[in-house]
Amino acid sequence: MKLIKIALVIGLTASLSSCHIYKKYETPTSTAITKEYAEALKQPTDSTAFGNLAWQDVFTDPILVDLINRALVANTDLRNAQLNVEAAQAQLLGAKLAYLPSLAIAPNGAGSRFGNRYTDGSWSWSYQLPAQASWEVDIFGKLLNSKRGAKAALLQSEAYAQAVRSQIISAVATTYYTLASVKQQLSLSRNTSALWLETVEKMRDLKLAGRTNEAGVMQSEANYYNILGSITDLEASVDRLNNTMSLLLNTMPQEWAVSENAVLLAPENARNGVAMATLAARPDVAAAEQSLAQAYYATNSARAAFYPGLTISVNGGFTNALGSAILNPGDWFVQLAGSLVAPIFSRGRNIANLKAAKASQQKAMNSFEYTLMNAAAEVSDALTVYQKSQEKSVFLDKQVEDLSKAVDMTQDLFTYSNGDVNYLNVITAQQSLLSAQISRIACSQAASLAVINLYQSMGGGR
Repeated sequence: MKLIKIALVIGLTASLSSCHIYKKYETPTSTAITKEYAEALKQPTDSTAFGNLAWQDVFTDPILVDLINRALVANTDLRNAQLNVEAAQAQLLGAKLAYLPSLAIAPNGAGSRFGNRYTDGSWSWSYQLPAQASWEVDIFGKLLNSKRGAKAALLQSEAYAQAVRSQIISAVATTYYTLASVKQQLSLSRNTSALWLETVEKMRDLKLAGRTNEAGVMQSEANYYNILGSITDLEASVDRLNNTMSLLLNTMPQEWAVSENAVLLAPENARNGVAMATLAARPDVAAAEQSLAQAYYATNSARAAFYPGLTISVNGGFTNALGSAILNPGDWFVQLAGSLVAPIFSRGRNIANLKAAKASQQKAMNSFEYTLMNAAAEVSDALTVYQKSQEKSVFLDKQVEDLSKAVDMTQDLFTYSNGDVNYLNVITAQQSLLSAQISRIACSQAASLAVINLYQSMGGGR
């Protein structure tokens, strides 16, 4: 008991300079961006915000919904992330149980015999059934900071699992709409190739009629073969995208169906600027902050290493060995001990550990701030791409309309005029129309992918 009192006196004296060891982590407010973030965390959650919507409310295409559900069940990365959460839960349980005493038993026995012509040489047996209990008194928060660090690690793994879930949902949606876009381009190219083949046949007829020459026929054929070559590229892209979808769903490669002309639009409330509350909802931001919290508690643990540690132990049991004598029957014994260990000189190890912990904490702080800034940039990029894609689509629609008319007029002029329009005008008009049509499909795809990126960058995927 005297040893405990001494330890308490030392603890109270040292607490004047070490109270920060017991302080819980708080979101830093040392910079403008972290202060704004800390204030955003205090605001109530807006369930109607785009990033807080359930993914089923964002991706409503029934085929896509089925694919996402399958990925969330089977994806390997998501399974591993969930296993990381289970491992972190086990670590936290271990940190909590560290407050309890440890208990061990070690029964043992021994026999000896000494014989000569004057003794009968009988065996002499001794035995012991001891139990030992030890308890580390957490005066300076060593166990406390370990437990809090384990709790932060658990929160970080949960945030990471949510980030993986968000990535999987976004990856499936991205692959789906990209596949739909490439299939649209493939269908357009095949239809265009059929029309261009008719042009080749028409050029051959006009050559026989003396209306054009062999160069014109060869140019139209080259144009036709060019689009056939692009079709093979598109077919290869479709195959790669099917394989990507198969990997996301953790299944063997196969062909996946998509909805025709699939387009994803952003709701009105997602088309405004970037609010800090939006960034605070991102799982990668939460994970970065929990990493900072772990570094904070690691620094506290490094500080605690400078202070004494108190361990109380109790030994007891049943034995028949008392010193050099053996008693039969045996008797009970109990021993109580306490040890107070205070570091005086550890060859600079504690100082080095504290410096390293402080450096790691600063690195975690830098990473946290960068994660916030990167999150803001991603949201801004996604918003800009979506808005500009919407604007661009209006111009492309008009361009396709005008070029379609230009192709018809150029073909009529070439067929019925007296040489005022040559074959190069026809080919140029056809190529311009195809390019504009493909650009329109690509623009629609860019808008859909921007909505997906916007949803993910706002922390969506719950």
